[in-house]
Amino acid sequence: MSATTAALRPRLVKRLLPSRATRLAVRIGAVAAAFVAAALFLLLAGNPIGPVFSALWSGSFGSAYGQAQTILAAIPLVFTSLAVAIAFRMLLWNIGAEGQFYFGAFGAAAVAYAWPEWPGPLLLTAMVLGGMLGGALWALVPGALRAYLGVNEIVPTLLLNYVAILWVDYLVNTAWRDPESLGFPLGVPFSAQATLPQLGDTAVHAGAIIAVIAALVIAVILRKTIWGYKIKVIGENRRAARYAGFSITRNIVGVMLLSGALAGVGGMVEVSGTVHRIQADISPGFGYTGIIVATLARFSPLLILPVALLFGALITGGVELQTIGLPSDIVLMLQGTILFFALAGELLVHYRIEWRRQAQTGSEGEPGAAGRAHPGAMPSGT
Repeated sequence: MSATTAALRPRLVKRLLPSRATRLAVRIGAVAAAFVAAALFLLLAGNPIGPVFSALWSGSFGSAYGQAQTILAAIPLVFTSLAVAIAFRMLLWNIGAEGQFYFGAFGAAAVAYAWPEWPGPLLLTAMVLGGMLGGALWALVPGALRAYLGVNEIVPTLLLNYVAILWVDYLVNTAWRDPESLGFPLGVPFSAQATLPQLGDTAVHAGAIIAVIAALVIAVILRKTIWGYKIKVIGENRRAARYAGFSITRNIVGVMLLSGALAGVGGMVEVSGTVHRIQADISPGFGYTGIIVATLARFSPLLILPVALLFGALITGGVELQTIGLPSDIVLMLQGTILFFALAGELLVHYRIEWRRQAQTGSEGEPGAAGRAHPGAMPSGT
């Protein structure tokens, strides 16, 4: 005798057009799942989760000082995330935002040291242009290699990060060294005209306004311009872009230049608005964290703003962790966990899980026989 059973089996079904609500829910869920996973790791390591999350909150949003520091940490992240986002939109894997950030800081500092007595508005404008030029030139080399020689941009952009960092380190220990720095790798302080003004009575500077304007401009470029349309088409289907007559070479160079310029402005804003001089280690990894921020924001310029604020809070909260005797590396764990869950959540954006009953047949009394015959198979002899 035969018996028929029905077992529930999961099946991935592709969504025809994922809604914005689905995308947003997955992003929020990824962040929440990352915090839950981090809490479990902390418990397994013998650390109480209450003081950890309390310190993260108090160090980031729990006071006016913490809120200001969170915004200050988010400002450079906006620029490096925008730099990554616009390149990734065209499937250019620019891993060099960190080096472009440093070279932008170098370009801005060179202007500040060369003409310290210029009027503030003129000098700050020149510093922005210097930062853009520095970052763009540092991205031009891997961009040209990719466009004209077909060299993958990942390795050149990554290696140039270290060159830029060491170049700045060399300058602050030699030509630009502050004689009153007591041996620390610090450059000479900028003149008052070379520092970005503060917003009101807070520590937040005008770089916050520049960051928001930059996000709006990139959003308009990507959504409302012909060049933004070309970037989208080239990123999605280069064969179709060539058939349409788009210049792949010129657009690769153009996008890499814009990507580097954005990261370079981030370097200018950091040295002019926060540090007020150039120094070694001006970035705690803004270029690399920008990759995580851009990925979690799904390369949307406007979504980058709140996500950068979240990661700015993690950075400033990490400093508070040290006051309770815990390592700030917990923040790095959180960042990596958020990225992991965000990438895993992409599966749920494009697919949904359905549970379906699938018939199984087998001989009665033979437990191992169930499921031997395929449910849709034709009976023998037909």
